[in-house]
Amino acid sequence: MEKPDKEKIEQIIQTRKKAHSFYNLKSKVYKSFVSMEQNTYKDGKLSKLHKELIAIGISVVINCESCMEWHIRQALDCGATEDEIIESIEVGIEMSGGPGTVSSRFAMNVLEYYRQVK
Repeated sequence: MEKPDKEKIEQIIQTRKKAHSFYNLKSKVYKSFVSMEQNTYKDGKLSKLHKELIAIGISVVINCESCMEWHIRQALDCGATEDEIIESIEVGIEMSGGPGTVSSRFAMNVLEYYRQVK
């Protein structure tokens, strides 16, 4: 992985943590969003893992790099394999066409990042 890609991912992680601490103290709306997120990703008819894989595909479609970093990390923490994550990325590519191939490059870098830090 190239240094700028690694630095970008680490900056996303750092900024997310900083913003979470800030808004968690100062925003009722943010706290409500976090609560909704926690309820959304609980095991139900779909497991948390399956929900995270869905979110990876959506993240590729909407080209949300921070979302890709978060949901790939969460999927890995739930036991997702690299192949499962790649298939989720592929669904995102199919659903968004050419732009999805561009988004998938960042998702690939995130997957590689977490493979190296483990």
